[in-house]
Amino acid sequence: MNTVGHLINGQIVNDAARLQDVYNPSTGEVSKQVALASKATVEQAITAAAAAFPEWRNTPPMKRARVMFRFKELLEQNAERIAQMIGEEHGKISHDALGELQRGIENVEYACCAPELLKGEHSKNVGPNIDSWSEFQPLGVVAGITPFNFPAMVPLWMFPMAIVCGNCFILKPSERDPSSTLFIAQLLQEAGLPDGVMNVVNGDKEAVDTLLSDERIQAVSFVGSTPIAEYIYKTASANGKRCQALGGAKNHAIVMPDADMDNAVNQLLGAAFGSSGERCMALSVAVAVGDAAADALIEKMQAAMQALKVGVYSEKSNDFGPVITKAHQQKVVGYINSAEEQGATIVVDGRNPQVAGYENGFFVGGTLIDNVQPEMLSYKEEIFGPVLQVVRVNSMQEAMNLIDAHEYGNGTCIFTRDGEAARYFSDNIKVGMVGINVPLPVPVAYHSFGGWKRSLFGDLHAYGPDAVRFYTRRKTITQRWPSASMREGVSFSMPTMK
Repeated sequence: MNTVGHLINGQIVNDAARLQDVYNPSTGEVSKQVALASKATVEQAITAAAAAFPEWRNTPPMKRARVMFRFKELLEQNAERIAQMIGEEHGKISHDALGELQRGIENVEYACCAPELLKGEHSKNVGPNIDSWSEFQPLGVVAGITPFNFPAMVPLWMFPMAIVCGNCFILKPSERDPSSTLFIAQLLQEAGLPDGVMNVVNGDKEAVDTLLSDERIQAVSFVGSTPIAEYIYKTASANGKRCQALGGAKNHAIVMPDADMDNAVNQLLGAAFGSSGERCMALSVAVAVGDAAADALIEKMQAAMQALKVGVYSEKSNDFGPVITKAHQQKVVGYINSAEEQGATIVVDGRNPQVAGYENGFFVGGTLIDNVQPEMLSYKEEIFGPVLQVVRVNSMQEAMNLIDAHEYGNGTCIFTRDGEAARYFSDNIKVGMVGINVPLPVPVAYHSFGGWKRSLFGDLHAYGPDAVRFYTRRKTITQRWPSASMREGVSFSMPTMK
């Protein structure tokens, strides 16, 4: 059986002391094993990165950017192969996997702008014969810890920008679907990146805790569940590291009475059920304002969901695939059961989908639940599955209060034709990413991604302009070259321009 190893100092390393099974979630069968890095293996990667840093730090930004240009081309040339790897280990349908990769490539394109992004600021004559300027210097060795649901895109949020800013990188991807992430890192080596600048260590908590405690790691970026995000942030911060930790979500869509209901339904279908709902930006709650809007939404959603196709990743006509593991399948079904037990109405039941030829796969069908109440467990917690819940309210303000009261503040949207309502909503809602008739308001690569409240721990968002700030330190230099004719005497007062 094949074993997925680590990439350390440009070489594949097989640390076979501990192995974990990797499943094909469409079949429910073990497809390979992944080596789980020991503390010593992670330290080996950190040592390699630390050794590579001085030379990479002093490599001109234009040369760093050229590596990214070649990397982008290699990603595009190998897109189908990467999508297949994602499908085999995650279950994501090929068209969805290609979309994930494209969003990642767009972050590489942004990283290609390094010479512009890293330009400092300069001021001449801030005082008599005194010039001042700032520059952005790399941190050193930095780390990223990424989730299973986007094995290509989320790592590409992190390491291209970190590396192009002059840092060396240690990536700890999800051990559930490691192959595409490791292959992408090998493409970066092929693009001309020097050995040691990019390293990949597969592993579990032992690897994570080593990254969080090793004093050579200067910064940690994380995407995952809120309990782990909080642990990562507190531990990294306690060890003196810069940290951004993106956590969970419970994304709401307000459906106003004046909404284009057919458009809202089409948008909600993709936003709720795409990628089996395993997205931190998935729309899992529709808040319908008024019973008339709720009834129309339920009627149209129920009819539209009859055409949803769940199945294997390789069949492009399928809309979404399985969830990642058997345990997660049972967890999602448990949330549906709890909603029913607590009085909600199961309108479309996806608990027992039939996928011919893949009876042992980890499938959950599209599920629609009406009459959900805020006190229900399925409303409070992130389901992370193909489940859309409908909450009925009497006004837009009640809907906004509901959203603001939730512990998560990742993404939200509103469906309406009323510009005044849309502007009030976007100005006042306490959520980090907002859509107006856009159900998945994921910022493009030249903006930054991040939520509010317990969806983000740290001050800076992921990728885009915030990534430059996260992966660099500002240094300000003030200089004077005094001439003999303008030499000043001693002064003990604070320098000013008065």
